[in-house]
Amino acid sequence: MTSLSVEILAADAAEPITSAGNAQLGIAVLAGIAVIVLLITKFKLHAFLALTIGSLALGAFAGAPLADTIKSFTTGLGNTVAGVGVLIALGAILGKLLADSGGADQIVDTILAKASGRAMPWAMVLIASVIGLPLFFEVGIVLLIPVVLLVAKRGNYSLMRIGIPALAGLSVMHGLIPPHPGPLVAIDAVGANLGVTLALGLVVAIPTVIIAGPLFSRYAARWVDIPAPENMIPVRPSEDLEKRPGFGVTVATVLLPVVLMLVKALVDIVVDDPENGVQKVTDVIGSPLIALLAAVLVALFTLGRAAGFTKERLSTTVEKSLAPIAGVLMIVGAGGGFKQTLIDIGVGQMILEFSEDWSIPALLLAWLIAVAIRLATGSATVATISAAGLVAPLAEGMSTSHTALLVLAIGAGSLFFSHVNDAGFWLVKEYFGMTVGQTVKTWSVMETIISVVGIGFVLLLSLVL
Repeated sequence: MTSLSVEILAADAAEPITSAGNAQLGIAVLAGIAVIVLLITKFKLHAFLALTIGSLALGAFAGAPLADTIKSFTTGLGNTVAGVGVLIALGAILGKLLADSGGADQIVDTILAKASGRAMPWAMVLIASVIGLPLFFEVGIVLLIPVVLLVAKRGNYSLMRIGIPALAGLSVMHGLIPPHPGPLVAIDAVGANLGVTLALGLVVAIPTVIIAGPLFSRYAARWVDIPAPENMIPVRPSEDLEKRPGFGVTVATVLLPVVLMLVKALVDIVVDDPENGVQKVTDVIGSPLIALLAAVLVALFTLGRAAGFTKERLSTTVEKSLAPIAGVLMIVGAGGGFKQTLIDIGVGQMILEFSEDWSIPALLLAWLIAVAIRLATGSATVATISAAGLVAPLAEGMSTSHTALLVLAIGAGSLFFSHVNDAGFWLVKEYFGMTVGQTVKTWSVMETIISVVGIGFVLLLSLVL
């Protein structure tokens, strides 16, 4: 368990900063979330500011002293950024190197060269899933959309038959698999084991992405039969490069942090002896920080230098990768502040009592809370962070596997029915040249399938683990 997790559990056990009863706490939670939703949707305020103001409103409605509310918020913000900020930064660097070096294009071109006909949707979901591991969702879309449009046009495929599998691969990685920001924050919030969560996340992700991607795309292509829009086919990122890294070394670099974290999880399960020398080594190299740092250092050579980058260009690439994630870091940090405020006013205990009185399974309750916040705010990351804060106390006493499943339940709920308040909705609509109705029939339904199928597999796993 990480030091941040220990701090969170210690905070759970502390006395609440308000004496409000469950009824007032319930009203405070609804009011705080309503403030956030209103500021994001009606006033178009940045999620960082909305979460900050919403946290202060939450404390005020709960009757907590302003000084205590501010302390809770800043403590949560600091702990969250300390826990996941470096990991998000390392993931951004790895993703930028993958894109700028032409490594992503190399993966795409190699797989597409070996796929045709009915295999093409499966090739697209494979491409998106591999590339989606180190990339943020929006970056992955920008990178893959040109490929989707080119394949659909040149191969005379239905745009939805090719596009839906690619979007499903990216979305599933974003919601369920670390090192994406949402899953990382949820792992820290509930004190889950990252390696176990990653392993179980892959078990859930594979069948989910198959159902929501290649299988659903058959129906999506019938419902919305449109050609690839000519004006949306941009220049691919690596067309100005003289050379690109090889396929095998690129895939190995992308998968390196995943392999290291999975090895750690496997050794922890098989050896289960903290004093064992092998376990001590794997605990170090398989920790998220070291695994991602190792991948970045390797990528500087296997991707950057292989593409002919000079030391100056490598430095510039790293520098440019960090600027776009400032907003993400602040949203994640403010979400951590909101989560800590929820914990400190006593909402965790209220949720525990609620779940016991109504006999709602913890995993299903976590999913439902994430779904509600996702529908209201439109942000999968905000939904994940907020839901993790609300249900974190439910993890106390859970087994390692069930704590990991709690994270996956939250992640699945955070993807439910993307609609007009989600930036991703409009991104997909514009790139694919669809109407709002067509986007709902394809993208929104696909997201809902991912969410429902995801929680279904999570609940099935909970019965056997």
